[in-house]
Amino acid sequence: MKEISLISVTFLLKSINLFEDLDLDILIAIADKMHQEIFDENEKIFDVNQIASRMYIIAKGSVEILDENENVISTLKESDFFGDESLFNELPRSYMARCQKDTLLLTLSKSNLLTIISECPSIGIALLQSYSKNITFRKVR
Repeated sequence: MKEISLISVTFLLKSINLFEDLDLDILIAIADKMHQEIFDENEKIFDVNQIASRMYIIAKGSVEILDENENVISTLKESDFFGDESLFNELPRSYMARCQKDTLLLTLSKSNLLTIISECPSIGIALLQSYSKNITFRKVR
């Protein structure tokens, strides 16, 4: 599995409801700070009680979200994201994530997000507005 280009990352971000309302220049700044990680089928991404430090976006593949007893809570596919709570707190994870098949993940660490915001505070405002809208949508669903 190969990594994807910066422009592909940017357009992937634009297709995700958390980022869809952000301007292209903001999306490029975020995409530039993201890392790409390749995981094998059945590889664990993180475990329950692991300290959260980054969010994940599925570029290719699929991921299972499991509880502490390894019961599947949800199966996520390309363009889905998870771990976003780590951008706002540093609490231990309450769930486990495992790749269902070979998977390419985009990751954004809290420290990289803070760097982006310090360089351009309007990004922080735009992202918080989008995030609060998305949280409301998740609760309604």
